[in-house]
Amino acid sequence: MTDTPVIQLSDLSIGFTGRAGYTLPVLRNIDLTVRPGESIGLVGESGSGKSTVALAAMGYLKRGLRVLNGSATFEGHDMFALNRKELESLRGGHLALIPQNSGQSLTPTLRIGAQLTEALRLHSRLDPAQFPARVLELLGQVRLPDPQAIIRRFPHELSGGQQQRVAIAMALAGEPRALLLDEPTTGLDVTTQAHILELLRDLARETGMAMVYVSHDLGAIARVCDRVVVMYAGEVVMEGSARQVLTAPTHPYARGLLASIPKLSDPHLPMALGGRPPAPGGAGDGCAFVDRCALASDLCRTTRPMLAPGPGGAPVRCHHADRADTLPMTSTGDHAARAGVGTAPVLSLQDLEIRYSKPGILDRLRGLQDTRPATVDDITITIAKGETLGLVGESGSGKSTILKTIAGLLPPAGGEIRFDGDAPLPRSVEQRGPDHLRRIQLIFQNPDDSLNPRHTIAEILEQPLKLYFGLSGTALQDRCVEILERVRLGGHYLDRLPSQLSGGEKQRVAVARAFAANPDLVLCDEVTSALDVSVQAAVLELLNDLKAAQGTTYVFVSHDLAVVRALSDRVAVLYQGRLCEIGPSAEVYALPSHPYTEVLLGAVLEPDPDTAPKLTADDVIELSPPAKGCPFQRRCPRKIGAKCDTDTPPWQTRDDGHAIRCHIPLDDLHRQQQADS
Repeated sequence: MTDTPVIQLSDLSIGFTGRAGYTLPVLRNIDLTVRPGESIGLVGESGSGKSTVALAAMGYLKRGLRVLNGSATFEGHDMFALNRKELESLRGGHLALIPQNSGQSLTPTLRIGAQLTEALRLHSRLDPAQFPARVLELLGQVRLPDPQAIIRRFPHELSGGQQQRVAIAMALAGEPRALLLDEPTTGLDVTTQAHILELLRDLARETGMAMVYVSHDLGAIARVCDRVVVMYAGEVVMEGSARQVLTAPTHPYARGLLASIPKLSDPHLPMALGGRPPAPGGAGDGCAFVDRCALASDLCRTTRPMLAPGPGGAPVRCHHADRADTLPMTSTGDHAARAGVGTAPVLSLQDLEIRYSKPGILDRLRGLQDTRPATVDDITITIAKGETLGLVGESGSGKSTILKTIAGLLPPAGGEIRFDGDAPLPRSVEQRGPDHLRRIQLIFQNPDDSLNPRHTIAEILEQPLKLYFGLSGTALQDRCVEILERVRLGGHYLDRLPSQLSGGEKQRVAVARAFAANPDLVLCDEVTSALDVSVQAAVLELLNDLKAAQGTTYVFVSHDLAVVRALSDRVAVLYQGRLCEIGPSAEVYALPSHPYTEVLLGAVLEPDPDTAPKLTADDVIELSPPAKGCPFQRRCPRKIGAKCDTDTPPWQTRDDGHAIRCHIPLDDLHRQQQADS
């Protein structure tokens, strides 16, 4: 295997011309070398330039940007000197990209099988007769259940995590020599994410594929990357081995990022990094991090630090790197205690059943019933005012489906939903009155689903304020600015379009839009998945503050189990649309009783390259539950026999409300878990 760089950025600066005619840099003097088989992680807050670096490696710049100096090469090709045809010959095949938003790479009108076949036709050297088998192999590699069924589906018939896995499969179809990954595991559950990262790491080592991995998830970075580059305000502030950067960082910013990460072992909300990065061109002559740094001095304000070897040998851009170890890397104290919970129920789900599939017209004429298992079945949960209920489970377990049904976007097939003690909620959003529409707000996993691309941020925020509160003029504008400030954006965002924002910034606008309606119940569908760890911590604090001040109730869906623990009072665990465990967060995390919950928590990634998840190599996610017996029977590591195959498991409930649905007695489960540990 050659040591010649696959990707090389040399003194690359990229910027745009502002309204006043000044050139404003987005990237400043970036040097990056990626060799065959090497995986480089790019980390930093939204807007730090990570995605711009990855796209520059492909020779792509967003509209309005231009190269100020430097170069970007791929296997010796100057990417900004190639014409369109030459770029197309490299992109997708030799140099592939997995985008943050899987929907951007999937055609909504084509079935999954056709899209993967097209990728093979364009970017592989296989004989067309080999395409069908290779399509199924790719889907199996990314752990999609029942590939034969998946190839016949359209993108909208898959969950967000399943769509993301299809996008990963498409990128791998051409067996690229370099893979650029922009938040590739954002929508994936913990078990799938861990297995996908193992696949990517093995491919890099076995085939020599180089990877540039952009992510807010420092646990994922620790698992797959050899080196880590920390970016802030468009420049590199630290780089080194994954172990150097993630366990002993010598830059205050890197330590602040680590302190912002919620931990499975810590029930408290994480500590948000104060302040915000400077706007492009606003770093001045000194250190770009000076206004947020606890070690800042007069020297930091007047002189830009150089990237030079620091304590431990890793290059760092800081005048006071020798004192960085005095700053914390974990949250300190109970700075954001969880808000209290009331006793009055605000939301009640009773025997809720949801089906996506419907009998065809011929089946209905014949009087035939759909005998396939329901997508979601037998969900009974009561949520108190001011409570946060976390819904967790793998992709396709029905979490988002339940939220959409509560919001009225998907009618239930059975059962009922009651809100604030009233009569059952109307089944569809069209049947609900303005008061219910205001009081129940849904924040989507993908902010593009709720942000009109043709409206400015001001117009997006003004709509609920005008509709529900009749605001206008100065009061309207002031309220928009206030709402943006609460999600750590400023008034200068009001004139921007969604396309001018990073993925994390768009998600913050979506959060702001929901809270503009002053809701009583907020349905959060992966609302922090696109946020960097510092902004994520700030949004969690915001949600908790609103809950304390207004008694806001949340149903919080997330694949990040540490985030769920930090915010939630109770946790409900779903498998294949069936509830298998529910109880107080502290109890569920301290003593996960159901075998499935045990599997989920064992797959959580820690930001430490020396800590590996607990995975089962032959564990395969299913597309639907078995017709009878325990839904988890085929994957259960503690299966006890034929009873699991044939009998529906009973509920076992403790005095504190912690309940599991399993045939194994609770005491026996706990003894087995203690023996294994």
